[in-house]
Amino acid sequence: MFRFLARIAGLLALAAGFAALIIDGTRSIAAHAVVLTPFGDLLRNRIPDLQQSIVRNIHPLLWDPVTVDLLRLPIWVVLAIAGGLLLWLARRRPPPIGYSSRP
Repeated sequence: MFRFLARIAGLLALAAGFAALIIDGTRSIAAHAVVLTPFGDLLRNRIPDLQQSIVRNIHPLLWDPVTVDLLRLPIWVVLAIAGGLLLWLARRRPPPIGYSSRP
């Protein structure tokens, strides 16, 4: 059941990442320059209290080098990585080869 839900979530994340890439591409064509929407802007616009709660609850050494860089990445990169990771976690394990089935 977990594998099925992880696959669905991974496919939805990949689809959302592709849609975000198309939106950024359309904005770039309209602006005649490369326009990338950072992941931090999405969180700030959709869930405004989340950034403040992260700042309060995360260690300062993790905030500056790790979280700030994650929030600067384009939305489509973050969603594609998350979707790929979920699909990788939900993959079927290959059957072991070379083991005897006899007791």
